[in-house]
Order: sequence, then structure tokens, then C-alpha cells
Amino acid sequence: MHRPVGVFDSGLGGISVLREIHRLLPHEHLSYVADSAYAPYGDKSSEFIQERSLAVSRFLQAQGAKAIVVACNTATAHAVELLRAELSIPIVAIEPAVKPAVRLTKTGVIAVLATQRTTQSLRLKRLIETHAAQVQVLVQACPGLVEYVEQGDFGSAALRALLQGYIQPLLVQGADILVLGCTHYPFLTQTLLELSEHRVHVLEPSNAVAQQLQRILQQNQQAAPSSQSGQVQFYSSKRSQQHHLSMELLWQQPIALKPLPTP
Repeated sequence: MHRPVGVFDSGLGGISVLREIHRLLPHEHLSYVADSAYAPYGDKSSEFIQERSLAVSRFLQAQGAKAIVVACNTATAHAVELLRAELSIPIVAIEPAVKPAVRLTKTGVIAVLATQRTTQSLRLKRLIETHAAQVQVLVQACPGLVEYVEQGDFGSAALRALLQGYIQPLLVQGADILVLGCTHYPFLTQTLLELSEHRVHVLEPSNAVAQQLQRILQQNQQAAPSSQSGQVQFYSSKRSQQHHLSMELLWQQPIALKPLPTP
């Protein structure tokens, strides 16, 4: 059996990336870990994020993963260098789509929505300095959004009020691009568009991540044969029926969920 690609997130948001990988690379076996017992990573310390990211990545490597996709902006910001130093397989990272946002903006103002930890990260600061020096970048921390997505809530009145409070000041300042700096947030795209009265473009990097994974597998001659039908295995560190139902809602198919072993 051909080796799978491992994908992980602090919770269920990485399913947005997993869906794009599965669409672009339907022949690849995929193993997805939702570390939802510890979600969100965005309000944890850097040391904790590194510890969990390494533990989950080692689990995926032990399952035979030939590459790992870090489908979590917070984990990328705080742990990707550690993962690349500790593991012997390729690590594909994710980062906010700042560069394409700069190309698309008409007003010269873009906004990045992210978790608290991502907004404070040196990696995001460098990304903005490298690619967005010629535009104004508004960085907005969005505590609470991850929890709504984990519960399968994409449009309740309470969520909409929280989102409105985050984006209204950005719109007033002229932002015409909303860059989603957390893999949970793409599930809120429709609500974001409605609240902004469709005056903004919403960007997220799932396709770019899937394409980068494709390039790496081809370069390493590890791409699955086209005769193979890719299977997807799901693991989670959280055990509850509601969590399982939320995962199926996001994946849009029934899921046979396995528990993530406790280290």
C-alpha cells in the first residue's frame, strides 16, 4: 500500500485544506489529525504549540506519512522550523495569502484575520514586510471564531455579531481584501461576504498548499499512481458525539473517526 500524506490542525479548520488536497490529488491516501482536545492553539504558549505539533507530527510519521501538511497557521508560525529540524520527511507549511492580496487590492488596504498567536508571530511580521511594504496591512486578532467553527456554527446571530465587530473597523479603513489567516475561517466565508455586503474579496491559501504538496511529491517521485483511489483516515484527540458530527458537517461525508493515542 502506498504511504499516506499526513495533515493536521489544532482542530477541524484544517479540513478546509484537506478538502482541497483531496480534490487536487484524488489518488493520494490522506491521514488527518484534528487536535481538538487542545483547540484553539491560538491562545496557547509557543512552547505548548511546539510540543503538540511535534507530538502529532511524530504520530503521523509513525503511521507511515511520506509528507506532512501543517494545516494550521498558528502551528506554522510557531513550530514549523522545529518540525523540519526534528523530522526526516517533507513538511508543507501554510501562511496567510498576503502576497496575492497585494496584487488584488484596489484600495491599497488589506486586512489579515487570524488568531491572537498568529497576529503576534514573527513569521507574519516578516511576511508582511517582505510582500506588503507598498500597501497598508490591518492585522485583526479574532478570538472566539475557532470555537464557533468547532461547534459547526457558521452563521448564528451571536457569531455574526462577533464577526461584525471584527470586520467593520477594517471596512471603514478601506480594506477591500480579507486574508484568512486561520484554516477555520474559510468556513465563515459566506457570512463574511454577507456582512461586508460583498464589498471585499476573501482569500485563503488552501489551493496554494495543495499545489506545493503536489510539487514536492512529484520532485521526490512519491506521487501515488493514478490507478489508486485515495482513502482518507480521520483521527482526533477529542471524543464527543457533537465533535464527530461537526467533523462530518465540514467534510460533507460520513467519517469513521479514530481516537488519537495519548502520548
